[in-house]
Order: sequence, then structure tokens, then C-alpha cells
Amino acid sequence: MTSPFPKSSSLAGEGRIVARLSPNDISALESMTYQYPLKLISPATTAEQGSVLVFLLSYGGGLVGGDQINLSIEIQPKARLSIVTQGHTKIFRSPQLDIITRQNLKVEIQDGGALCLLPDPVQPFESSVYEQIQIFRLTPNASLCLLDWVTQGRTARGENWSLGRWVGRNEVWSTSDGATRDRLLVRDTVILDGANRPAGSSSLRESMYGHAVVGTLILRGPMTKSIGEFFLAEFAALPRLGARDFRSAEARKKDEAIPQSPLERWRSTRLEQERNGQILWSAANVRGCIVVKLGAATVEAARNWIGSMLFQEGSVEQHFGEQALMCVR
Repeated sequence: MTSPFPKSSSLAGEGRIVARLSPNDISALESMTYQYPLKLISPATTAEQGSVLVFLLSYGGGLVGGDQINLSIEIQPKARLSIVTQGHTKIFRSPQLDIITRQNLKVEIQDGGALCLLPDPVQPFESSVYEQIQIFRLTPNASLCLLDWVTQGRTARGENWSLGRWVGRNEVWSTSDGATRDRLLVRDTVILDGANRPAGSSSLRESMYGHAVVGTLILRGPMTKSIGEFFLAEFAALPRLGARDFRSAEARKKDEAIPQSPLERWRSTRLEQERNGQILWSAANVRGCIVVKLGAATVEAARNWIGSMLFQEGSVEQHFGEQALMCVR
């Protein structure tokens, strides 16, 4: 029997989100489409939220070997979009190394527009093979807050960087009105190869030096200027390797009696948190983008640390709303 409905032009795993600013100055979705295994959900938006929220999901809570996700996002002038997840993105094992699970994200952000992408980390299972490419094109006054992180796997099943291969690439481009060529600002690539180690080299697990999670935070644009400067300032204030305290015991005791500012008290607590959670991090300005690299002994330590930094400074919550940070609480 011939179907009376026209054939779908959509391909499996394809999705598209278009965010715009409505006449009442509330960010809203102009359109949102998706095909299995990709799933997108957006709750109703209110004026208090600051941005329109979209949950990036997959059926069954993960991607099986060979799944392909291709998501494109367009953020129109002055619109704000936040993307979160409802748990770790699980990457199931592949039957062989040439069966690759892929996820591609292409984003265009126009002047005054902004994207906050703070998902839960990717969790690659044993023998999984995964490649992720995320490309962001921003006009000069657009903003981006991107977190990309990956865990060691399922610790309850004894997995510890037991993946086959994991590749993640993030690119940030500055675009114009067409008069000049687009300019590459950042290309950050992480390759974790557990299956094809060079002869005589350490295993992937050994090369991670006890880290259960590693990640990258990229900030760009006017809405992330304040939080970017905050990360740079806090990194500059970190105690340096080999630094010695030449004060006498009496001088130290006297200095400790001086009342600390709220920021100094928070910093002391955070430094203790970093020591306990074995958190290592750095921050640098790369062509106007703030790039933060981090690693931690546990996923929760990393989550708490990122959340602590973002909530202490406050501008991300102010611009995008509290719901944009639900994955880093």
C-alpha cells in the first residue's frame, strides 16, 4: 500500500534548533526538529529564566556503536540559548574499532546572541569508539560558554579509561559580514587512544595520572567577559610550585588573625577543595577566548569545582538563568 504522506527528508540523528528574540524580549525557539537517536526537549520559557532551555538527550540514555548525531544550531541576534543534559552521555561499546559513534555540532551565533552549553560529562564505556566535533561561529558581539568534559567510564564495573578511542575537537571561529574571511580563534583537540598505544609507552590509564575526568571550558564574547577575567585572576592567585613561605610562625599567626574578605574566605575554602579533590587546572587567553583546562580525581570533585567558580562570580547565572547551570551543581 502506498503511503499518502510525503517521504521525510530528514536523516537519522539529525536535528536543528533556531532561537530568536520574541517581541516581548524573551528568548524563544523559532523551530526545533530532531530524528532518532537524537532527542530534544524544551520546557516553557518565562521572562525570569534569561534564556530558552533545551535538553539534549538520546533514547536509552546513550549512543550505541555506529550512531551518528548531527545537530545544527542558529542563534539569532540578541537571543540566548542554554543547552543541558539529564545525566552522563553514555557511549556504549563498539564491536570493532572501525565502527565509530559520532556526534557533530555546528553553531552559528549572531550579534548580541549567546549560547551556554554546560552539559554533564561524556561517559565512554569499555571498548567504545567515539568522535565528537563541535564548531562554533560567532560574530564579534556574540557570546559562548562551552564546557566539554569526559570521564574514565563506569567505575562500578571496574572501568578506568578502558575505552577504545575517544576524540573531541572544539573550534571557535570569528565571522563577519562577508567582507573578510572567517578567522579561527581556537582549535582544541583531545585524543584518548586506549587501543593503539605506541610500543613501549604507558597505558592510557597510567597516562591520566589518577584523573577520573578531564575537561575544557571555553569562554568568548561580552557576556562571558567577567567570568573569563575571574578565571584568569584566580589562576594568577594560585600558589606556585616551589613557592616557600618565609614568614616566621609568629608572623603567620598574626596574619591569620587579620579578618579576611568574603572572596578571600571563599578562595581559601576552594584551595582546600582543590587539594582534597586533586584538582589541577589552568586558564589562558587565546585570541580573545578564555580557555580553561581541568582534571580531577572524581567527577563530583570536578562538578563541584566548576559550579563553585561559576556561582561565585555569578554572571553566567545572571545572563542565562539558574537552570543553565543545573549540570554543574
